[in-house]
Amino acid sequence: MIIDEITMPEYERALGVSRTVIIPFGSLEEHGEHLPLCTDTLQVVEVCRRVAERTGVHLAPAVAYGVCRSTRNHPGTVGITTSTLRAIVIDLVRDFHRHGMRSFVLISGHAGKTHVLTLVDAGEQLLEEFPDLRVSVISEYNEIQEAGKALVEAEDDSHAGEIETSRVMHLRPELVKGTSPAEWPSFPDARLVRDKRRHWQGGVWGDPAKATPEKGRQLTEIAVGRVIELIRELEDYRETDDEGKRP
Repeated sequence: MIIDEITMPEYERALGVSRTVIIPFGSLEEHGEHLPLCTDTLQVVEVCRRVAERTGVHLAPAVAYGVCRSTRNHPGTVGITTSTLRAIVIDLVRDFHRHGMRSFVLISGHAGKTHVLTLVDAGEQLLEEFPDLRVSVISEYNEIQEAGKALVEAEDDSHAGEIETSRVMHLRPELVKGTSPAEWPSFPDARLVRDKRRHWQGGVWGDPAKATPEKGRQLTEIAVGRVIELIRELEDYRETDDEGKRP
């Protein structure tokens, strides 16, 4: 059920079918010289749309901005702070809960560690606030990295490389503008830096030249299948057993 495309009565009836809602999180972020700034958002929205169609869960509109630390100096990256992201998550979940939702899937197409940990932090607060709430936080890209290992040729492929280029070639080929050189950033191990672009000139982490539309199709389907598995686990989870004890 695509929430922003239904009417008020349809929403009310749909609660009788499912009380699980997926909230996608993307970013407006550079992805090399060849991929659009909406890359993270378009990937996660398409995965979530397919999941909703196949399961009957609800799909909320995406939050298209994220916390972008490593790419914040690259042209086109426009991010939000952790406090803003955290507040958005809490506000949305509170209001969806008020309108009958009980299981929440916060799924991010943007794999930045700080960004994902902010979703986790917000989810932990919400669990304390609502005893009947269930929450999953999923980094869609990380799930693909693990489950799609056999398809990926490039070592340590993480951003605008083989995986993401393949997926955009499959989902929106008209948005792919050629390719970018293979690149891996050279950030210091512990020291924080102001000029992040100095350590990551092209904004690619991996090798886009190894991308193909067929890899993109398979990787996207892997993501869909994995997200469906995680949603089923969330819906089946019980906080306590039949005797009232924690499992």
